[in-house]
Amino acid sequence: MDSLGLFILLMSLCFQWTTAPAAEEVTWTYTGLVGQSEWSTYFPDCGGTSQSPVDVVTTQTKYDPSLIPLTPLGYSQHGNKPFTLYNNGHTAVIELPDWMGLGGLPWLFTAVQMHLHWGSGGPSHGGSEHTINGLSADAELHVVHYNSELYPNMSTAMTQRDGLAVLGILIVTGEETNPAFNNILNYLSRIRHADQKVSIPAFDVHSLLPKDLGRYYRYNGSLTTPPCYQSVIWTLFNERVQISKAQLLKMETILYSSKAEDPDRMLLQDNYRATQPLNHRVVFASFSAESGKELSSGEVTAIVIGVMCGCVGLAVIIRFIVKTIRSTSSWDVLHSNRPAPMSRMKEPEKGKKQDMALNSTSEAEKKEEPSPSLQTEP
Repeated sequence: MDSLGLFILLMSLCFQWTTAPAAEEVTWTYTGLVGQSEWSTYFPDCGGTSQSPVDVVTTQTKYDPSLIPLTPLGYSQHGNKPFTLYNNGHTAVIELPDWMGLGGLPWLFTAVQMHLHWGSGGPSHGGSEHTINGLSADAELHVVHYNSELYPNMSTAMTQRDGLAVLGILIVTGEETNPAFNNILNYLSRIRHADQKVSIPAFDVHSLLPKDLGRYYRYNGSLTTPPCYQSVIWTLFNERVQISKAQLLKMETILYSSKAEDPDRMLLQDNYRATQPLNHRVVFASFSAESGKELSSGEVTAIVIGVMCGCVGLAVIIRFIVKTIRSTSSWDVLHSNRPAPMSRMKEPEKGKKQDMALNSTSEAEKKEEPSPSLQTEP
């Protein structure tokens, strides 16, 4: 190759190097030019075979009796130091103190932060990242930890296969307000735009979790946002947490993905990734299929009504039986008090005895009469 050709090649490489954006500098979104369907172009790990979230098909999970209940460490000991809440343009993030951690895993994991995912259409329109049997929840909370036993910090751990442990909490809506979530939602109005931060009062993080920490699904997966490192031990709790419809509405409509100085405001909505293929991965369950089977509210109502009807029917049957027994007993008592009927064969004998008694009386009377020969004349 001559010097001119070499010069042109070097210039073209230099041009490509200076114009091609680095992955870290790419501004990704959930939709649009750098939406999730394009993530793998800029972030190769997003096209890996162990991506998250996934759809948990309960009939295909494998029961693992070695999965013990998780133990949140220091979640309730928040102290007096405030938490930091900020809008990163993709979600609302709450930074957690490093004395919080997670037990019940092969290593000790230290808490880093937690964040939320939600939709845009209110209840029953999706918003969670993980789904169970194809059904999504209204929102999802993630609590992120790094393996502090093996790695010095989050940045190092997140690139390692066993570096992170994330708790997934599915959120559904109901009529009652969840006071624990107000510790976050009440301050969202102070970080409405991307890159805004605010200090908020510390609170009991444990109150955000479901009550049953022993029933969950476990699988190996990835971060659900770029760079999608496949370094997460996922724990998805079986029990959902409930918030009110008003709380969900605030979550879905109060934040912007745009900055305060941007001319066009863009609501921060539908910040959840679509479920990814399992690719022969196994989702383990800490409980057996029989014990983990959930009943819908309709099924519970039907069971309650069925039990009530069964109890009423049983009561009617018992009352009928008792009434029948009492009637039969009364008849038997009356029947036993009646005189036994006399046999007709004995009636002539009875009459004969009566005639003999009368004859005996007549003969006695005759014997008492004086003889006519003994009577004196007047």
